[in-house]
Amino acid sequence: MNRMARRFDALLFDLDGTLVNSMPLHHAAWARWLAAQGLPFDEAGFFEATAGRSNDEILRERYPAADAAERLAMAEAKEALYREAAHTQLAAIEGALPFLHEARAQGLKLAVCTAAPPGNIEVAFARFGLGALVDTVTSPADGLRGKPHPDIFAEAARRLGVPPARCLVFEDAPLGLAAAQAAGMAAVALATSLPARDFLSYPNLLQAVPDFTALRLASLLQEVSHHAA
Repeated sequence: MNRMARRFDALLFDLDGTLVNSMPLHHAAWARWLAAQGLPFDEAGFFEATAGRSNDEILRERYPAADAAERLAMAEAKEALYREAAHTQLAAIEGALPFLHEARAQGLKLAVCTAAPPGNIEVAFARFGLGALVDTVTSPADGLRGKPHPDIFAEAARRLGVPPARCLVFEDAPLGLAAAQAAGMAAVALATSLPARDFLSYPNLLQAVPDFTALRLASLLQEVSHHAA
C-alpha cells in the first residue's frame, strides 16, 4: 500500500526580513549611525554583504583597529537607534504569523535562527508573541558564528533533536541560504529584500517567494510516496 511521509520535521526561521519586516528600520539605523561617523551608506551593497552576519563581524571588517569593547559600543549605539523605531513601527512579513500558527498546529518543531542581538529579538518576540510559537532561539549570543557559517542552524537542529536533512530553513539573504547549505538543509527564500533571481544559484533552494502568502505548508512537507507492504 502507499503511504505519504512528511519530508520535514522542523522549520528554522531567520528573523530580520524573514518573519519581521525589520530591514527598512535596520537600514535607517545604519544610515543614521554611519552618517554620524561621517561615512556614506550604500544600502543595496551593504545588505548583500552583511545580511545574516553579526554586528561584531560587520564592524570588525570596517574597523579592524577597534577592540572588542569599542565594537560593542558601536553596535549598541546602532541597535539603540533600531529599537527606538522597532517598538512602534516593526511589522510582520505578510503571512508569517498565520504560517507559524499552522506549522505549530501540524506538530512541527520551530526555531528562530538569527544574527540579531538579544535586545532586538526581545522586541520582536514581545510585539508578535513569538515565544509561544517557537521551541528555541539560536544566535551569536550563544557563542555561535554568524551566517554564512552553519552554526546557528546546526545548533537549532541539535536542540530540536531533528537531523539536518529533515530541517527546512526560511531565509531572506544569500548568506542565509549559504549557511543552510553548509548545515545540510534545504531552504525557502523570501524575496523581501532582494529579487528572487539572487537565490536561484543555490542548490538547496526549494522555492523563492515574495512572502508567506505564496507558500503552502502541505506542499512543502509533502514527500514522494513510499511503497509499504
